Amino acid sequence: MNEIFGTGNGLDLVDFCIRIAAALMAGILMGFERELKGKSAGLKTQTLVSIGSAVFVFISLVFKEEPNVDITRVLSQVIIGIGFLGGGVILQKGDKIEGLTTAATVWCSAAAGCLAAVGMFAELGVLTLLVLVINVIFGIIDRRIELHTDEEE
Repeated sequence: MNEIFGTGNGLDLVDFCIRIAAALMAGILMGFERELKGKSAGLKTQTLVSIGSAVFVFISLVFKEEPNVDITRVLSQVIIGIGFLGGGVILQKGDKIEGLTTAATVWCSAAAGCLAAVGMFAELGVLTLLVLVINVIFGIIDRRIELHTDEEE
């Protein structure tokens, strides 16, 4: 009775909730960092991308026992769809391009959702931590390089 879609494949509501909660937390953490920096794809976007990706992968798992079904196709479609979404946050302003890091973070949020959906929680934690470290630490380094470059001009 607790089983999603009634397919007999072992994907129950509790498992779904745990995995969605993991995707939610990863999306919130990545989105919070973007939100603090005032980026266009912040808390809501990153979180929705993460849980949406998890749901699509989770749905594909329902069909894993069906003949002639390749459940990995959903992963490729998530990547394509997120690439389109990420392209929307990339803007050219004069001689500078902005939004590349935010677009890459959207892509990582989708990957986080996919990891959560298949229950790879340790890997999800590592990915989330790496994204946060890269965005925070490299952001500091990037600003220092920009300041140094501006001083030389």
